[in-house]
Amino acid sequence: MSHRSRQLRVSSLARVEGEGALRVVIEDGRVERAELNIYEPPRFFEAFLRGRAYTEPPDITARICGICPVAYQTSACNALEQVCEIELDVSLAALRRLLYCGEWISSHTLHIHLLHIPDFLGYPDAITLASDHRELVEHGLALKKAGNGLLELIGGRPIHPINVRVGGFYSVPTRAQLVSIAEPLRRAQEYAIETAQFVAGFEFPDLELDHDFLAATAPNHYAIENGSVRSSTGSSFTAAEFGDHVTEEQVPHSTALQARLDGRRYLTGPLARYSLNGAQLSPLARQVAAAVGLGSQCRNPFRSILVRAVEVVYAIDEALRLIDEYEDPARPAVTGAPRAGCGYGVSEAPRGLLYHRYQIDDAGVVRAATIVPPTSQNQAAIEDDLRRVVENNLHLDDSTLTGLCERTIRNYDPCISCSAHFLELELVRR
Repeated sequence: MSHRSRQLRVSSLARVEGEGALRVVIEDGRVERAELNIYEPPRFFEAFLRGRAYTEPPDITARICGICPVAYQTSACNALEQVCEIELDVSLAALRRLLYCGEWISSHTLHIHLLHIPDFLGYPDAITLASDHRELVEHGLALKKAGNGLLELIGGRPIHPINVRVGGFYSVPTRAQLVSIAEPLRRAQEYAIETAQFVAGFEFPDLELDHDFLAATAPNHYAIENGSVRSSTGSSFTAAEFGDHVTEEQVPHSTALQARLDGRRYLTGPLARYSLNGAQLSPLARQVAAAVGLGSQCRNPFRSILVRAVEVVYAIDEALRLIDEYEDPARPAVTGAPRAGCGYGVSEAPRGLLYHRYQIDDAGVVRAATIVPPTSQNQAAIEDDLRRVVENNLHLDDSTLTGLCERTIRNYDPCISCSAHFLELELVRR
């Protein structure tokens, strides 16, 4: 089979966001190239942020993604608050973390129940899945609703929240309002634990990654909304030093830039977070991780669904803790005056590390902006994984190999639109 020409095409890859194509070239049973071609047109967010007031990026960048807008808002706020020397009140910082927990719950649950589980159970989509596993899908929707409840109460609405601003929020919920949504979160926590136990029974293809891992890290908790940056090689650096270690380059087959960490491909996202910071999960989340068979690290991308399930358990646990400790803030936001300089911010989007850099002048006008999203950082690693998966499974027929390539890409829950809805796969055998 390896000596004849074969060509595989997927005209529309379901269950990812964005548009792209994959080209695999095989020579004499060896994969020469696996190119993830992101051909979605560049969106120029960095360009039209220039000339805007420093107060505007949180609202503008939230429109980059409808699934993880809080990540963009938070990284933007972190960078702008740094340059303006704004330090959040403790209660406001806790509220921002609580909002981010809502996004993790909502985004991870969407991926697990509606996009990824169908792969493992052999269904083409969640609608078909629901016909045989109605309760499973209903639990997923209940989990997503719980996450959306946090987004709506704190952010003003579940998609593209409008209540986030530099320095905090335009308005803040009362303790009574937050306590009122704690009960749905407790019910959702039971579903999250059941989901983790359920997906632990899947059969996972063998694949061990050798990429460097990169994730935000914090001294006292599992990093979500802020932190410094740490790699699996042992190096660590601040957000301000991100550009000294991570460089972007253009590749001919993609409109998205690809990133390198000190010259090497690397991976960010759930596997990196768990492998680098797993000891900082809550006791409940660590207990669930152990019960579903996760060790101190996870380097099999097909098992990423397990890590996401554990992170949902953690996000709910952390949300309940933050609600229990919440005190009404004295003010909705900390104000500050703009000053000329550069600000740098990172946070952990559900898909991985998200970096923002803004240069502003004395009048508070943005003069330059740089945004490095998770999917573009992961693109080189995804291509390498595809190369290895194809090379290890050349004996499969076209249809089965195509499906395995799709599953490999969905392991990363890529948000292709963030990095520049369908994947066109072309497999050439010579």
